[in-house]
This record gives sequence, structure tokens and C-alpha cells, in this order.
Amino acid sequence: MTDPTAGPDEPHDDDTHPDDQLTVEKILAAAGAPEALAALPAGESQADKLIALALLHYRLVAGDDGRPYAVPVDGPALAIGLRGRAGLRGQLARLYYDTHRQAPGGTGLTDAMTVLEAQAERAEPAPIGLRVARTGDGQSIAIDLGAPDGQAVIVGSGGWRLVDRSPVLFRRSALTGALPTPLRGGSLDGLRALLNVDDARFRLLVAWLLAALVPDIPHPILALFGEQGTAKSTCARLLVDLVDPSPAPLRTPPRELRSWAAAAHASWIIALDNLSAIPPWFSDTLCKAVTGDGVVERALHTDDDLNILTFRRVVAMTSIDAGALAGDLAERLLPVELDPIPPEGRRSDAEIAALHDQARPAVFGALLDLLAQTLTALPTVELAELPRMADFARLLAALDATQGWDTRADYTAGAAETALAVLDYDPVAVAIRDAIGRAGAWHGTASALLDKLTPDQPPKTWPRNPRALAGALKRLAPALRLGWGITVTWPPRGQVRTLTIRGPEAPDQAELANG
Repeated sequence: MTDPTAGPDEPHDDDTHPDDQLTVEKILAAAGAPEALAALPAGESQADKLIALALLHYRLVAGDDGRPYAVPVDGPALAIGLRGRAGLRGQLARLYYDTHRQAPGGTGLTDAMTVLEAQAERAEPAPIGLRVARTGDGQSIAIDLGAPDGQAVIVGSGGWRLVDRSPVLFRRSALTGALPTPLRGGSLDGLRALLNVDDARFRLLVAWLLAALVPDIPHPILALFGEQGTAKSTCARLLVDLVDPSPAPLRTPPRELRSWAAAAHASWIIALDNLSAIPPWFSDTLCKAVTGDGVVERALHTDDDLNILTFRRVVAMTSIDAGALAGDLAERLLPVELDPIPPEGRRSDAEIAALHDQARPAVFGALLDLLAQTLTALPTVELAELPRMADFARLLAALDATQGWDTRADYTAGAAETALAVLDYDPVAVAIRDAIGRAGAWHGTASALLDKLTPDQPPKTWPRNPRALAGALKRLAPALRLGWGITVTWPPRGQVRTLTIRGPEAPDQAELANG
């Protein structure tokens, strides 16, 4: 047998009989220990040795997101990507060096990864969670604590418990931080002392945190408003740290779709700081991220291969002016106004961080208690009327039933106030209100409506053509209905593209003004 540390291009004993060769297949068939890999003859290629290492130490799976993953055979239930800085490629390079005391070549790694990716594609699709996921029976929620040992929390109607190994697979990214070990019998008092809001708004923030721990519902976008000096960024940072801690808890608003997709794929919660305006493309993207979005793009260095990123995310944002938001976001927002902090009440960032770190285990434990109670009450909730965010409204009703709170009513009132702020800021919405009135109605084409509404000196943001006006109306329709009671109705496809606008007090048989 030749030197086990010999490289793939070094000579070996040509007189060795083929039946004596310790092939990769023999190693795997023998369920070999790592020491068996060192006995591979030099004639085996590096790619073969790397594949053997991978199949000995990892189980290959196809994620339900369309990506291949590797799961450690003797380790936490964590799915790691095959490529990337912390992916299987790097892990294999380390294992190869530990076994053979030499670094593998780039060609061997590339060839091995190609084979492993093909092997993963043959596996049955497996659900892969990011921070939170439903368990296999669908009755409980698993929460990844983000620690190296893979500990998780399982929450159900009967309470919550810590487990050493998650029953579902989780993936992590460079943005995944560690949650504290929750404290039983915890309290929300430590969080309450750090936030400058009244009791009603504090309960709404708690409700948003609870919803963020539920993986399979649309989540409202938490919008923290307030004048300068109300600690909006600090509040957002504290909230994110309680559910999905990250080395970068607050993000700059993206400038294009690809950067947004990459950030959204890597974090369960995305907190956008200091939004002064939201372009139309990003407004649409945020709406889709609430209910479930997908981004398809061509893979680098290929002609027809595609990368597909799918996600439903929890989003938070901070802004000074609610009117800066687009109208179609109104029904998806959970607005919370922060109170000004008097000079004598200000604290340093270091003091706030220390108090928060001290309170985190108790606050996290209290959130888990509330979540378990809410999940217990949820099956009994029946609402006569559901808003746009129906699942969140049901969650609020269940929370109110267990705690005696009024979060659902406060949420509905806050959403209406935000819709009014959005409408007052939008020149098209104001023009429609002034032209239609409370008891009026209008019927006609977008072209005729544009002629009717366009002022002598339109603002820069005014729609330039009927198509642009139609798009603006579709974005404004939810806010118009919620804030002013004005309804916009479009005809079914295939009919003449006319629209109907009615004020809140228009009689059913009102004569329609026609453009």
C-alpha cells in the first residue's frame, strides 16, 4: 500500500492488483470510519475521496425551495448549502485536509460538488425552515435558537419545551444570530421599560412579535412612526433581537430587486431603517413579501440555468411620515406611533443594550408562554368580518381572548388612520375625493377620468397617461376604501375597460357621471 498522504498526481505501485484497491464504493459499503479514508490508494482521484467524505458525514437533501442541502449525519438538524462561504464545499476542504494532511485542488472540489449536487437533486424534497417552521404534524411550531449545538424550542397548545435536536431542518446564513435560552415564568416588564409607547401600542408590538413566531401566515408590516428623537431605530433593533437576532438587525432600503431578494432570502425578519420614500417597484415587492414572493433570475455564467428565491417574510420599517408610503401598503401595515422622549428620560445606547441583554431570556420566555396560550385559543376564534390580513386578525382575537386585551380593535383603528395619512399625501387620491364627493359616483374610462382630474399644473408625480392612472388607482384602492370609504370597481376581463367610483354615501341606484 502506498503512502496515504500522496497527492492525486503522485505515482503509485502499478503492481497493485485491482481487487486490492480500496475503492470509494467499498468504503461506503463498509460504513467506514474516517480512518478508512486515509487507506485510500493514491490512484483514487481527489474528487472520489471528497465524495466519499461527503457521503460518510452528510445526508444530501433537496430543499422545498429548490436548492440542494447537506445535513450532518452526527450533528444538529441544520441544512447547509452546498456552496458559499459556510457551505459544504468549505466543510469538505477542511475534512480532506484533516484526513490527508493536504489541501484538495480546485478541480477536485468542483468535480465533487457537481456530483453531489446531482445526487441531492434525486432526493425527495424536504421542508427547510428559516428561524421558525411548522413541525411535521402541523400542530406545533419549532424555533431555531441559532446556537452551534442546534437547540430548538417547540411551542404548541400545551406549552413549550427545549429540545436538543430540532424535529425539522433549519438553514442559517451569515445574518442568523443566537437567541437566548428562554426563562420559564418570564415577564414582559423588561421590554416594557425600554419602549416609549402607551399600553395599547405596547400590546400591538407584543402581538407583532407573536405573529413573527408563526411561520405560515401573512404578517403585517410593522411601521414605526414618530418625529426625530423618538428612538424608532432603537425600538426596531430591540424587537428584531427578540425573535430573529442578527449582526445587521437594521438594513438600508435596497435600490434594486436582486439586493432585496438576497437579503430577504437570508433573514426571517427584515427591518428597514429611515424610509423617506418608497418607489413603486419596492412598494409592490413589500406587498408580495408579506403574502409570499418569488424572484427568478438567470444564474451567473449560464445561458439558461435559473436561480429561484422564494420567501414569505416578516417586515418592519421606520419612517417619520406615514404619508410617504404608497397607498397599497395601507391594508398591510401595523402602524405604531412612538412618543417623544423627554431629555431627562434619555439613556445611552450602552445602558439600553445592557438592560435589554439582561431582560432577553425572561422576555423571550414570556413571549413563548403567550404564543402557547394564543395557539390554544386560536381554533375557537370566529370573526364575522375579516380584514385584508385575516390570519393576523384571528391571531389578535385569540390573544385578546386569553389576555383581556383589545389589540384587534386598536389594529383596525390604526390601519384606518394610516390610510388617511397616505391618502392626504397622494395628489390623485385627493383629486378623486374632491371630484366624487361623499354621495357622488362616476363611471367611465381611465382616459376620461384622467382628463377630468388633471389640474392645470399637475405635480411631478402626476400620471402622464391613462395606463399610469389605472396603475395608481389599483395601488390606491385599498386605502381609498379603508380611509374614505370610496370604492373603485373594475369590470371583468373581456369587457370594456371602464371603471366605477362611488363615494361612501352614494345610493345604490345613484346616477353615474360619465366621462
